[in-house]
Amino acid sequence: MRYPVTRPILAVTIGDPAGIGPEIALKAVRDLAPRLDDGALSLLLVGDAATLQRTGADLGLPVPDTITEAGLDDMAGAAILATPAPANTIAPGKVSPDGGEQAYRAVELATRLAMEKCIAGIVTGPLNKEALHLAGHDYAGHTEMLADLTGVRDSVMMLAHGDFRVSHVSTHCALQDVTARATPERISRVVDLTHDTLIRMGIVAPRIAIAALNPHAGEGGIFGRHDIDVTEPLVRDYVARGRDVIGPVPGDTVFVKLKAGQYDAVVAMYHDQGHIPVKLLGFAVDRETGRWTGMSGVNVTLGLPIIRTSVDHGTAFDIAGQGIADSNSLIEAIDYALQLAPDSTHT
Repeated sequence: MRYPVTRPILAVTIGDPAGIGPEIALKAVRDLAPRLDDGALSLLLVGDAATLQRTGADLGLPVPDTITEAGLDDMAGAAILATPAPANTIAPGKVSPDGGEQAYRAVELATRLAMEKCIAGIVTGPLNKEALHLAGHDYAGHTEMLADLTGVRDSVMMLAHGDFRVSHVSTHCALQDVTARATPERISRVVDLTHDTLIRMGIVAPRIAIAALNPHAGEGGIFGRHDIDVTEPLVRDYVARGRDVIGPVPGDTVFVKLKAGQYDAVVAMYHDQGHIPVKLLGFAVDRETGRWTGMSGVNVTLGLPIIRTSVDHGTAFDIAGQGIADSNSLIEAIDYALQLAPDSTHT
């Protein structure tokens, strides 16, 4: 059943209840109150209702009412949709199978609603991989879980901080396995999905750079031939077809050029190559205490039949329950999801 949504509803999964997910979800509702009130969007917090109520009471944050799925057709503003079975009391900052199970159930429920066109998309809070595995869900992370839940074989991770966007050819694998995964077919898939996503974001003629796998793009074959034998022919083919694709660009300069606005996105070959520059830009730190004071950045999953964005940080168990977590990354992820949502889901 497709509910007659009169404004875009985004499901926000609260992630592992022992982390900062419940706190930043409630802070996002508080901080986005003007937009929720004027009908710009609605937020459906998906997770354990008791955890959200307890977090709100402990931290002095407003807690939305809890509704059922049948209440989605009349939903306005913000609401909570509880996961099928309540959680046991979960201590903040503690890894537990129950926390992993709750995180999984929230994503499963939100994904089903998105697949059934009941909501415009989902925005996921952080989960803990150890807790997820303890609960019997052997996924490397959200990306792999969502691919399984939606029946997709090869999704793509894009990280973004404002207009600094990086898609990944490979993510959760050993560095020694990257070359085997960086096939012409996979690189083309990542470039094509990145191109289509940029167009959906309003960029008419996307400029995409492909980062080199090896130092100095192989230095004429001295440091390996992958960039020469695999990436260069791909780039020539894209250029011949009229696409603005550049590469291979050495990894030590490609992100500087992205920051300078020479490209709209970069395709990185492996996890740390793409994650480090985005997180370096997105995380604010206090040099005196050595602690994070702010977290910004978005994880966007490309290639799914649904819209999914996420915070670009973890559960932060060390500060869970203290009321000091920053909701900026979650709010940025919400804005990205709205930007990607087709108009047809808004009516």
